[in-house]
Amino acid sequence: MDSIPAWFPGVTLNYAENMLFSPSPSDPSVQSKKGKEDDKIAVTEVREGCTEIRDVTWRDLRTKVARLSNAMRAHGVSKGDRVAVVASHSVDTLTVFLAVTAVGGIFSSSSTDMGTKGVLDRLLQIRPVWVFVDDSALYNGKIVDLRTKMGEISKGMENVKEFRGLVSVPRFSDVKDISSLPKTITLDEYLRKGKGDASLRFERIGFMDPFLIVYSSGTTGIPKCIVHSVGGVLISRQKEARLHSDLGPDTVYLQYTTTGWIMYLTAVSVLQHGARAVLYDGSPFQPDLTTFVRLLGDQRVTDLGISPRYLQTLASANPPVLPRQITDLSALRSVSSTGMVLSDSLFEWFYDSAFPPSVHLCNISGGTDIAACFGLQNPLTPVYVGGCQGPGLGIKLEVYYQLIEGGPGVKGQAVPVGEPGELVATAAFPNQPVCFWGDDSGKKYFDAYFGRFDDVWTHGDFISIHPVTGGVYFLGRADGVLNPSGVRFGSAEIYSVIETHFGEEIQDSICVGQRRPKDTDESVVLFLLMKPGKKFSQSLVKSVQDRIAKECSKRHVPKYVFETPEIPVSRFRCRLGG
Repeated sequence: MDSIPAWFPGVTLNYAENMLFSPSPSDPSVQSKKGKEDDKIAVTEVREGCTEIRDVTWRDLRTKVARLSNAMRAHGVSKGDRVAVVASHSVDTLTVFLAVTAVGGIFSSSSTDMGTKGVLDRLLQIRPVWVFVDDSALYNGKIVDLRTKMGEISKGMENVKEFRGLVSVPRFSDVKDISSLPKTITLDEYLRKGKGDASLRFERIGFMDPFLIVYSSGTTGIPKCIVHSVGGVLISRQKEARLHSDLGPDTVYLQYTTTGWIMYLTAVSVLQHGARAVLYDGSPFQPDLTTFVRLLGDQRVTDLGISPRYLQTLASANPPVLPRQITDLSALRSVSSTGMVLSDSLFEWFYDSAFPPSVHLCNISGGTDIAACFGLQNPLTPVYVGGCQGPGLGIKLEVYYQLIEGGPGVKGQAVPVGEPGELVATAAFPNQPVCFWGDDSGKKYFDAYFGRFDDVWTHGDFISIHPVTGGVYFLGRADGVLNPSGVRFGSAEIYSVIETHFGEEIQDSICVGQRRPKDTDESVVLFLLMKPGKKFSQSLVKSVQDRIAKECSKRHVPKYVFETPEIPVSRFRCRLGG
């Protein structure tokens, strides 16, 4: 499977059409409004701290998308053109996404907290015709004027011949003056070219045609531009939402995310199933730890998506924040957690103290590369502590020996069930990315996924499959596996011990391997971030090392343990680098 098969040739479809309409029960190629009736609420927009909450009906959303997509047509945007945003998690951003894809264009998004260089590292590769940028951003109680960043982006794009300009999107009622910014117009000016045309038209494109560009982390150079097909994403979302999650028109879905994370796609794609999407923009910890929790009860959220770091923040607060004691969670059916490994102690805290026992805790893991999950929930099987319930349907997930060097023509070998190794997919699946943008020869794409083992997709995760439950355990990145004295294990095993037994003293930790050219063996190094008021000491170090030896093995014990003033985490509270 070291090439991309042509899935469903001859089938044409449109992402925005599938979001804004349902297929007719009598003919799936014909639009209907079943579950998406005009007066039903499609989207609820929530600003940080729940200071502003706004509902948008399906009628209003369709009208907004129609006017913007027709303005884009009037500005010459057509199939295959890239349109990007640097924007918040808002109705306006969603409107741009759906308008771009309605005309057959390719959408790409970056969050407003990303630095100008990071934004340009993306934009200069994909060469968009237009870039929509919020004029302001709100996070952690602070409003940031983005006009300086807009000017820097415009200047950075001046040699891109396809680039026609920036569109300034007002984020607050006090619209910023952008008259001094080069090649920049307001959203109102942009819309005027569409002359108020509110007729909805969709350019249906081939199943394998691109509609979305997302990005790798870029930790080893400029980010890879991963191109996803409209059909691959739609069929994968249908599988995960309907079969794995049982989403439908009665669902109220809140995924905490920014537009710079693949979970943004999850947050808005629930519209495909007639669900109401709650778009929360800002910090979930403002003005306190309980406000976001109360929102779940107030909005009757049925399905919540967050990260382990969010749960850990609630659990380690003084006193702990227990959602089931704060608000009415009777509507809540599931909580999904992703972004990093969910520790065993958080599984237990979730059910013992924090959430109703009827709520389905869904530990999921996949990636930007496939716009989907390799491991996720299953509504038909029990939830066990640790790991994901099972593999995603339609993906032939296997575990290969990681010690095999790999390379052209090298065949991988499956490990016995229960042993750790490298995550691979041994058969093709529809939501494989179609290419990397700008990788004309396909070499970067091949090397990224197929260069390690012959004829299989290698994802780069270190996992194991439980021999009894079938659960999928993500132990860390395969290239970050710790290997002291030949004993291989993932950093997640260390984090689980820290979070379970030292949550009162240690706020966070990061575990890495060190092997210098002169070293004969790898050393495991553990960095501890202490909670305010708690002191790092050698007695604590010994307690941590002893507990790791008892819970894991003596070979797992870090050789060095240091205090650190800070642990790098992303905006959505995911640990970076470990």
